[in-house]
Amino acid sequence: MTNPASLKVSAADRLMYDNYEKTLQNGLMKLCKTAGVLGDTLLASPDIDAKWEEYIQDYIADAVREFNDYPEAAVAWPGFIGMAVAHRWDEDWTRYKDMKYKDLYGPNGWDDMDEGILHYVLGLDLGSDEAIRLAKTLNSCSLAALGLIRHEGVEAQTARGFYILARTYTVLFRIGAAMELWRQKYSFQKA
Repeated sequence: MTNPASLKVSAADRLMYDNYEKTLQNGLMKLCKTAGVLGDTLLASPDIDAKWEEYIQDYIADAVREFNDYPEAAVAWPGFIGMAVAHRWDEDWTRYKDMKYKDLYGPNGWDDMDEGILHYVLGLDLGSDEAIRLAKTLNSCSLAALGLIRHEGVEAQTARGFYILARTYTVLFRIGAAMELWRQKYSFQKA
């Protein structure tokens, strides 16, 4: 599978995808700020972003198989992956920088990746207020993203649908990473 960012699209289509991505990201940032899991800035790191570039092809391969039956999970899981990568980046990047995508699977593989990340990576009790708040927020982000996709009239199994989903997954990854960096008390510092 090809990395969606490397595929050729027209300038008009790229502008449309960029506008979609910006609209989605701004909306999800507001949702996360309201939920108290994000501040005003989308915190990021080049190391964390590079990990998504490494993972996106494998993730899309999994998500394609699962999307029709579990669309909310397929859209939310990149947020959990973003949290895991940001957590490992903060914890000990030298140790974890070579972690593979499938290292983030839960005990039942892709199906419980969310719970696996919350419990085994972030170290949260699944019944804790924090775990529930993070999971609910990413679920709300997923539902909002799916609502925007429907509003945009994106048809499944089309080139446009592929690009929109790839952009959606990337935004969710960034949101999840920023949520974890926020949770770890990082803040934006101007140089």
